[in-house]
Amino acid sequence: MVQDVARQVAEQVRTGFGLRLSSMERVTHGADQHARLWLAQAADGNRYAVKLSGGGTPAGLVVTAYLAEQGVPGIAAPLRAVDGRLSLDHHGRRLSVVPWVSDQRALDGPMTGAHWRAYGEVLAAVHAAPVTDELSRLLPAGGAAYPSIVGATRAMAARLRDPDPADLADPLVAELAGVWSAVADRLGTLTREVERRAVEQRDRRGSNVVCHGDPHLGNLLLGADGRVWLIDWDDAVLAPPECDLMFVLGGVLAFAPITAGQQRAVLAGYGTADVDAVRLAWFLTVRALDDLSDWTRQAVDLDAEAADRSRAARIVRGLVSPVGLVTLADAALRDLDGQR
Repeated sequence: MVQDVARQVAEQVRTGFGLRLSSMERVTHGADQHARLWLAQAADGNRYAVKLSGGGTPAGLVVTAYLAEQGVPGIAAPLRAVDGRLSLDHHGRRLSVVPWVSDQRALDGPMTGAHWRAYGEVLAAVHAAPVTDELSRLLPAGGAAYPSIVGATRAMAARLRDPDPADLADPLVAELAGVWSAVADRLGTLTREVERRAVEQRDRRGSNVVCHGDPHLGNLLLGADGRVWLIDWDDAVLAPPECDLMFVLGGVLAFAPITAGQQRAVLAGYGTADVDAVRLAWFLTVRALDDLSDWTRQAVDLDAEAADRSRAARIVRGLVSPVGLVTLADAALRDLDGQR
């Protein structure tokens, strides 16, 4: 079945993009359940990222094409199909082809000081790009999905507070019910604060810019001479810069925390950053709830593969750990209260 999909995709790439592929290797890292990615080599030896996307929006391809045209560094422009489109439909998914720019993920390191600085330079250049009318129409607003995220968090809390006996017999469900019980008070505070501060976010001064929406180290590739590439733009949004900067200033990945020195290097590349602490804490909290509810959903899915469930459970444990996103969001909100 997997080989059949690869053959179908390769044929569509040949007819739709005019690109004859000699090999396709499945790439399995990444958190998007709705995506499939291959490292493909063309007959001329050039390599490409061939992707089927089911999540996010097609606007991400428009954004990267636009940013590359604007000369923004660290952006790989997607190939256009023979009819000029940036993607083709493949059984309800978006098929896109992008040059393969690096084998080295930032998560796997090592990141030099030059890489950290370039990370900031790329984010600054993205945020400085003029917002066109087309991008205004296509890109969703950052954080706009918070009501559904809050709803999903409360629904999962209710499910794990009173699980079905059949579910409770599953070791992972039983464990995560205990995890959620231990942080129930914190989660109650986070959901209330997200709702309470949502109106305040709309009223706070600050301009919306093009944001990647998910620029953590898993979406950063390392190049030669300190160069970096920011990939996977499926979650691109229009939002204040804090929507992206929280990945540097707030810390998002429990297994890859960013040190104070690394933060300074990123900001040295970014330049002047007038960061709004309230907005930063709000985006951080929305992300914490989204990650926790979604990864927990995957971990307690009894129909999913055991390895996928186990990985999701590890991420949930990290999210509620002392260096995890739930803890960091709670601390950021407490700091705001202390500033009153």
